[in-house]
Amino acid sequence: MYEETPKFNWCLHILILCALRGAVYTLCSGLNHWHFLTRRRRVVQQTVDFKQIDSEWHWDNFILLHAFMGLMATYTFPVFTNLPIWNSKGYLFALLLHIAVVEPLYYFVHMLLHSDYLFTNYHSLHHSSVVPQTLTAGLATPLEHIIFGLIMGIPILATCLLGYGSLKLIYGYVLIFDFLKCLGHGYTECVPPVIFEFLPFLKYLIYTPTYHYLHRKEMNTNFCLFMPLYDALGNTLNKKSWELHKKIFSGENTKEPDFVFLMHCVDVISSIHVPFVLRSFVSLPYTTRLFLFPLWPLAFATTMLLWMFGKAFLVMGYTLRGRVHQSWCVPRYGFQYFLPFAKNGINDQIEDAILKADKLGVKVISLAALNKNEALNGGGTLFVKKLPDLRVRVTHGNTLTAAVILSEIPKEVKEVFLTGATSKLGRAIALYLCRRGVRVMMLTKSTERFQSIQNEAAEEHRSCLVQVTKFQAAQHCKTWVVGKWITPREQRWAPSGTHFNQFVVPSILEFRRDCTYGKLAAMKLPEDVQGLGTCEYTMDRGVVHACHAGGVVHFLEGYKNHEVGTIDVDMIDVVWEAAMKHGLRPV
Repeated sequence: MYEETPKFNWCLHILILCALRGAVYTLCSGLNHWHFLTRRRRVVQQTVDFKQIDSEWHWDNFILLHAFMGLMATYTFPVFTNLPIWNSKGYLFALLLHIAVVEPLYYFVHMLLHSDYLFTNYHSLHHSSVVPQTLTAGLATPLEHIIFGLIMGIPILATCLLGYGSLKLIYGYVLIFDFLKCLGHGYTECVPPVIFEFLPFLKYLIYTPTYHYLHRKEMNTNFCLFMPLYDALGNTLNKKSWELHKKIFSGENTKEPDFVFLMHCVDVISSIHVPFVLRSFVSLPYTTRLFLFPLWPLAFATTMLLWMFGKAFLVMGYTLRGRVHQSWCVPRYGFQYFLPFAKNGINDQIEDAILKADKLGVKVISLAALNKNEALNGGGTLFVKKLPDLRVRVTHGNTLTAAVILSEIPKEVKEVFLTGATSKLGRAIALYLCRRGVRVMMLTKSTERFQSIQNEAAEEHRSCLVQVTKFQAAQHCKTWVVGKWITPREQRWAPSGTHFNQFVVPSILEFRRDCTYGKLAAMKLPEDVQGLGTCEYTMDRGVVHACHAGGVVHFLEGYKNHEVGTIDVDMIDVVWEAAMKHGLRPV
């Protein structure tokens, strides 16, 4: 088993170790953000926001710094050129050195870092993150990382100098060290209290996320690295550590949501855009990146598993004016909504989510995109009729969506070409515009549906609604409102300078360079939103789809009725003014 490790091989080993260390932090971060499994054991109820994500963006720089330090050590100490792959005695010596040297030394240094000068100029950076998470472990000054790197290296170097070192010891010690750092900095309590009840001495040998959280909160207690024993010896152990640990693990600290936005996956590859896969990636608007394609097989396998066994699950959340807002995801993808045999299964999933929300005491649940499709469930009407005793209010949010689309059409426009004209949104837009005296060319081959909408308009406005059956009819109209997907060939009929407003999912291809294209209807959440660190699909930071915003307004206004089925045109201006009053803004 003894095998010489040439110097030139250390470059490869250190590179591999860097990759493994990054993987440990990334995987632990992902597990920490499995909110659908961990939400009842959250040490901190607030979630990580964009500001904290940006401050921790280069969390992995310390791994490169430690790699450079490790490489210097391999060239400085000849002992590293003749290491066995395995030496069982080395683990015992490393453990003893960790307990007797690393733990007390770290405890002493950490206490010093909390002195006025060192804390203000150095350690305060580490404590600047409001919500502790695994990647917070990497947020520190270079001086701190150098000191901690030297402390971490003591058992490795000493064991090798004593002749008991090995390659596996180096890998094992560093990776276990990183795992324990991730454990303590995570905001999910994953250590069962029953362990400490059965073996009480263990509470002095291993810390918990709650234990470290109290250090970050109160600053003057719980300074240990991994072993609370040294806090007990130094009289700095927080007396609340074990009781708070039990309380958090039991779920007593959990706040249930007041508002839920029920969304769905768009496609297989974009399903990776979730916090529990890559925390930093999801803090940016979704775009297809090359690094996603190797993950496609895993995403596809997940798609199949969710199709067979999945239920609606929690993806993200934020707090607005003291109320918890969450986004849940129905485990179905866009293409599945157009499979005839999948209709009942999707409605069952949505119904289960509504009933779950009702049981949790949610006030409003807003249906996203295809979850409120007219052909699927009548814009949510199916559930309201089937479940008459619901306390949660179901809304499709389309009233505000219509208001946002209409706000983007200039007041001076006198003619509009409308596709998807007989849909819920199309109907509302047409009726509202005809009240303004705008001529609306409604593209539909169904004379019956057109006449039904036309008859809803006041008699003096009916002439403004015109049925057309071909795109050629709009060849002189420069304002198109697209509610049904159109091909590049169909876009050719638009004159140069046309602006395409749209409420179609997915968005149409931006084919015409001589035309402009609007984005999907969206609104920016109020400035006082807290804990928002996830971009909603392709939306910019802090921006959500208009139907999401519509649900938020429904909740903030305290409307007692459901908002399903057709859109009340008279409510469009009312809901728009309510959105402005509560600080939501169009984008």
